[in-house]
Amino acid sequence: MRYIKDYLENLIEIKKSKFICQVYRVNNTDEVLNILTSVRKKYYDARHNCYAYIIGDNMEIMKSSDDGEPQKTAGYPMMEALKKYEVTNILVIVTRYFGGTLLGASGLIHAYSSSVHEALGKCKFYVKKNLEEILIQTDYKGYNQIIKMPNVNIIDQKFLDYVILRVGLDGVSFDSFCETLEEMHITKEIKKIGDFQVEIPID
Repeated sequence: MRYIKDYLENLIEIKKSKFICQVYRVNNTDEVLNILTSVRKKYYDARHNCYAYIIGDNMEIMKSSDDGEPQKTAGYPMMEALKKYEVTNILVIVTRYFGGTLLGASGLIHAYSSSVHEALGKCKFYVKKNLEEILIQTDYKGYNQIIKMPNVNIIDQKFLDYVILRVGLDGVSFDSFCETLEEMHITKEIKKIGDFQVEIPID
């Protein structure tokens, strides 16, 4: 499952109607309601503020709204765009300013879908990974070897007469990491702190 981190806004214009798509990272429905209230106040003069959102690591919560547009011409295509990107903990709101030309049902579906697709195409996506957090004390020779290891993610480092490293292990167990250090004859004091989760950007 993918996530976004940052807010994004994108505007498209179709037959003089303006479609402003706003993309938010959300963690619960309370955040969704607060954002919707704020957007409706900001764009109080807009004809429609349609939305779709998905919440939960397994996409447990999904909801969309046409906000006065004909049924399934706005919220539904917006939701389908989110599903296609396999993204969660996300809210998209498309604000429409009517341009004077009726688009018809198929035109509306295309407009709302395109608005979300174009905005998501500009977003940066992340995946979550669970890492083991390790504290290491080593000399400078050991430090230079450890930082080159492919499964080691540096979280923090302090340079004294020795080096204190806080790292996250990705794809290797604590025991096998300790064995590797032993085989490399790296002087160390090492202990496992716990597990934590990080978000890794997707290219």
